[in-house]
Amino acid sequence: MLYLTRRETFNAAHKLHNPDWSDEKNKATFGKCSNHNWHGHNYELFVTVVGEPDPVTGFVMDAKVLSTIVKKEIVDQVDHRNINLDVEWFSSDLQPTTENLARAFWNRIEALINERGAQLYCVKLKETENIFAEYFGPQGRK
Repeated sequence: MLYLTRRETFNAAHKLHNPDWSDEKNKATFGKCSNHNWHGHNYELFVTVVGEPDPVTGFVMDAKVLSTIVKKEIVDQVDHRNINLDVEWFSSDLQPTTENLARAFWNRIEALINERGAQLYCVKLKETENIFAEYFGPQGRK
């Protein structure tokens, strides 16, 4: 099996906040991420697919098609947006953490990738140079 990874970037704002908690508890739990006036990141998104290369094209998946799916279903929806307020398909019941975003992104693109002959292997979302989350699907990877 071979792995192909596509990198995309986007900028988005969010706020981590539990409305049932006091401002003090939110700040203690989420720190700067609970800023009342939001905050933003320059995200890097890595989408990895796995499969056997096509014997004619040599592609696990056409990288242009992979890019188109990721841009249309994720990047165009979140770039220069407030994830808490502007992204209808991201559940307002979830904190817009890197972890929850990675899983939501997986859910948006898995079927579209799998129907093109590859298998979605991993969604990695890098929030800062020091923080990233990787999601390997509901079954995980060993």
